[in-house]
Amino acid sequence: MGNENMRFETVVLDLAGTTVVDDGLVELGFERAFDRVLPGDPGRAAAVEHVRATMGQSKIEVFRALADEATAQRLNQAFEQAYAELVEEGRCTPIPGAEKAVRELRERGLAVVFTTGFGRATADAVVGALGWRDLADAVLTPADAGRGRPAPDLNLTALLRTGAGSVDALVVVGDTESDAASGVAAGAGLVVGVLTGGRAEPALRAAGAQHVLGSVIQLPALIDAVIDGRR
Repeated sequence: MGNENMRFETVVLDLAGTTVVDDGLVELGFERAFDRVLPGDPGRAAAVEHVRATMGQSKIEVFRALADEATAQRLNQAFEQAYAELVEEGRCTPIPGAEKAVRELRERGLAVVFTTGFGRATADAVVGALGWRDLADAVLTPADAGRGRPAPDLNLTALLRTGAGSVDALVVVGDTESDAASGVAAGAGLVVGVLTGGRAEPALRAAGAQHVLGSVIQLPALIDAVIDGRR
């Protein structure tokens, strides 16, 4: 099916938890970072809980909510280093079927953009470790867009980068409430949640997901069904 027959033009896919197995890596990376920057700090447990609750959001903004600017920058730098170490340890793996799903979407004439709350160095480390540097049309971080999720900026930047004709032509897919909320804020024509990040379906739907899938591998079939009026 060619792009001229499609209602949708650009699919925006989150990385960790949506196309990349998280398996607690973001949390573990933060714990390593926190222990290096603030060893023995009594606020550690509350900080980890905050990171868990704000999963999907820009990491520097998450850290700014926990500490002053200088400490937040140190935490962010330490997090990127810690996450890179986890990637180098071979802990970064794709969601089963994710690459196949992306290739199917592109074969349908859709543009695909990866988005993340990670900084550029971390995002590049992830896609590099998976051999995905050329899999998507672009990989966007909050620094590329202006603001991270739940703001609409990443999705709107994806629209501009790929030349989509309208916000209604966007499909936004993610595993967190922040992903769904960002899709709604951008006016995306289709907002989809996935359960591979550990969030419950009611929470994703409450944040604006119109459909919730077990995995991103089901996305091409869902898009076909929506276009055909079956969903």
